[in-house]
Amino acid sequence: MIIGGGNDISAEHYGGEIGARVKLDPARDELEIEWIEKALALDIPLLGICRGAQLINVVLGGNLHQDIRKMRKLTYNRPGLLPTKQVRLEPDSHLAQITGRERLRVNSLHHQAIREPGRNLRVVGQDLDRFVQAVEATPQCRIVGVQWHPEYLFYLPSQFRLFRWLVSKADT
Repeated sequence: MIIGGGNDISAEHYGGEIGARVKLDPARDELEIEWIEKALALDIPLLGICRGAQLINVVLGGNLHQDIRKMRKLTYNRPGLLPTKQVRLEPDSHLAQITGRERLRVNSLHHQAIREPGRNLRVVGQDLDRFVQAVEATPQCRIVGVQWHPEYLFYLPSQFRLFRWLVSKADT
């Protein structure tokens, strides 16, 4: 199952600032939280993309940085579909095995980010500012969450492999 990108996650789900001026979709939050909980209960593989990675993290008890734009020092947070940002993956991660790389150039369309990982999630990718860019389930890898949008980078073999991984996990 893919949980994709979109509007910000409502702050009440992770203890953020309720009055922040952001675009929200509370009905979508509730629906996708229900889907994630069902996938977890049935051991259905999950690929979280941007907002989806954040929401999986929140469902598992983690929290978010509500807005990282002013916290950036080494990475310009310009939104765009082209790969402009560097991500370093943990060499022993499933994600490094899946992509066949320990360093990736990725795109960026977000301003929220995972602050602390939820239960059974391990941070396996960070950008130059050390913001979380990827998480995966521990100890068995049936959940991968990425902060970027691989669906716009499908022409890169490393990104296409994420979707192949999901299909291969769905068959088991």
